[in-house]
Amino acid sequence: MRERRALPRAKRESRFSAFALILSLAILVLGSLLVVLLQWSARQVDGMARERDRVTALSVLAQSTAQVDRSIAVGATSRRLRVAINAGRPDTDWLDAYTRRWFSGYAGLDETYLLNGRGDCVYALREGRRAVAPTYIAVEDHADALVALARSRLAAEPASAAKMPARRPPLADIRILRGRPALLVVQPVPGANGGEGRADAGGAFVVGVTFLDGALFDALARNFSLSGMHFQSIPSRTSPETSVPLRARSGTTIGYLAWNAFDPGTRVLSALAPVALVVVLLAASIVYVLASRLVRRTRDLEESRTEAQYQALHDPLTGLANRILFEAQLDQALDRCRDGKASLALLCIDLDRFKQINDTLGHPAGDELIRQVAQRLRAQVRETDIVARMGGDEFAVVINDPQDRAAVEAISTRIVEDLARPFALAGAKAFIGASLGVVLSPQDCVLRTELSRRVDISLYAAKAGGRGRYVFFSSEMDEDIREREGVVQALRVALHEAPEQFRVHYQPIYSSASGMMTAVEALVRWEHPERGLVGPGEFIDQAEESGLIEPLGELVLRQALRDARTWPDLRISVNVSPSQMQEPSFAETVRVLLEEAGVSGHRLELELTETVLMGSSSDVARTIASLRQMGVACALDDFGTGYSSLSHIRDMAVDRIKVDRSFVQAIETPRGAAIVEAIVNLAKVNGLQVTAEGVETEGQMRFLRELGCHELQGFAFSRPIPAGDLEYLVATGAVTATRALARAENGDWAI
Repeated sequence: MRERRALPRAKRESRFSAFALILSLAILVLGSLLVVLLQWSARQVDGMARERDRVTALSVLAQSTAQVDRSIAVGATSRRLRVAINAGRPDTDWLDAYTRRWFSGYAGLDETYLLNGRGDCVYALREGRRAVAPTYIAVEDHADALVALARSRLAAEPASAAKMPARRPPLADIRILRGRPALLVVQPVPGANGGEGRADAGGAFVVGVTFLDGALFDALARNFSLSGMHFQSIPSRTSPETSVPLRARSGTTIGYLAWNAFDPGTRVLSALAPVALVVVLLAASIVYVLASRLVRRTRDLEESRTEAQYQALHDPLTGLANRILFEAQLDQALDRCRDGKASLALLCIDLDRFKQINDTLGHPAGDELIRQVAQRLRAQVRETDIVARMGGDEFAVVINDPQDRAAVEAISTRIVEDLARPFALAGAKAFIGASLGVVLSPQDCVLRTELSRRVDISLYAAKAGGRGRYVFFSSEMDEDIREREGVVQALRVALHEAPEQFRVHYQPIYSSASGMMTAVEALVRWEHPERGLVGPGEFIDQAEESGLIEPLGELVLRQALRDARTWPDLRISVNVSPSQMQEPSFAETVRVLLEEAGVSGHRLELELTETVLMGSSSDVARTIASLRQMGVACALDDFGTGYSSLSHIRDMAVDRIKVDRSFVQAIETPRGAAIVEAIVNLAKVNGLQVTAEGVETEGQMRFLRELGCHELQGFAFSRPIPAGDLEYLVATGAVTATRALARAENGDWAI
């Protein structure tokens, strides 16, 4: 009986052993296949990563070359530069300032050489300092071929090319200069021998040199993880490095850019290899697998509970404390303040221009920006301090037991400066900045709700003061808030119950060529029953913040179009707020108002700010397209005072730019005159009309007229005046710039 029982048991153990052996062999085979698959995947990933790095390096190099070409082409169009090059004794002081600003500053050239019509170097700038002309000898052998090619192309242009734009694309090549790879650019100077419309074959040239090392390599390493980048004469053949060829214009390879290859596949494989071995060994034991599964389930359950508790108290994007945890920690800190055992500073941080990042680069870039901001905030405070994300682009920081107010000011300054530095997002540099409100406890308050209210007030003051700064709470801010709220309430009542309090005044705009009045700009005034006539600077901001700007803007537009019927020969220019342009029905509102007034859309011009264009969505683009279909023109107001101005000229459908009065007032200075000249030249290159605002003197008028500015506007001709006074001005024939200026000089601004 024992033998019979022992036999089946032996068979069962044998079957179990065979099963275990087969299972073990299967696990070993699968493990081997997994290792082979991981190795193959690692090689594929490494190859793709290296190819991506090569494409990235060549793309950034091409973009840098294109940026240098564009900047040099614009800088070479200066009329005064043409005169300076051909002068018997060049004005070297002016050339110093101009070449440093345009060619070293904007174009980023390391060396700049100016050649006259005979090919002689009349001026040289090297590494930001004026150099002697013979310095050009080291570059001459390489540049002569490009200069000769440029001259031959200019000589071959037909006579009709004189009517073409003056700016010609430069010729560029990559050469080895002084043992370093360099981008060599040759740009003809248009009209250098007297011709105004084109560059001639015997004319002058700008020769620029930008070395392809140093700052470029640092930028590639910093922004694209291409560490250890350097130039070498042969391609990299060792595994740790990869390279791309640098080719001259002729196609000849002059060298290679090499850097330390980033092989993510190999790194991941190295990290996973021990884990894979452990998994194979663990899988060989069924009992251990079952036991480990039970352990994992228990552990996962605990981790899930811990993770759920963590997620409830932390921001999932940044890992910072969320509003719930922050308020609990703040309450604890305030308890110590009430007991007189501690003090704290509460900082409320709001990012400037964050919406622009979301709209232009997308929400993934916005999320990455939020993460980078969180990292920078952590780096600026101590471990004992509290950093939290309150939601959106708003953060809060609690500085526990600061030494004094000066210490809080130092931390606030560091945060503002750190957040003003560029952020690397989606292969580009993004600039935002931040505004900070600061409140102290127990000095200001020990109650959380009141402390939060006061820090919000100080944050509002920081944003209203120009952003990119910090402001400490003061009792006067409460009074300002109450006064602003009073203005908003009075505005609301006036718009709904007494719209006649709002008056539209008009400032004439004159043609610089004919001197005749060509347009008027509509400007709103508020006839307050107690304060008298109130200018827009005292209530427009409150109207925008409170959402009252839309009915107010519609009121102004309606009145301006009604008044426009009296002046059939004048264009009517009306300012439009960002919120109006973002309203999908705005174009239809304009169409209805035009029909009601019986005014053609071609007589209406809407002035948009760069804020509208920077934050433009598909709705704004559709609105602009609809307005243009009606014949309504669009002007870019206060040009140059915002951001990304050049991209707005290039990409947005605007017909006119208005040079801001701050630039016009600086015309008397060489720097100011150069800026205005650059703005007018940029507008002309893009086929846009130019109106200069804030003209107050005859000298300014004469300069702008000689520069080719199309229209002039300002106190030199007339202040903003009521419609009745403008009718008198038109009826009496006093509509020329000359007459208006004469009246202004006599102290009679309008009538």
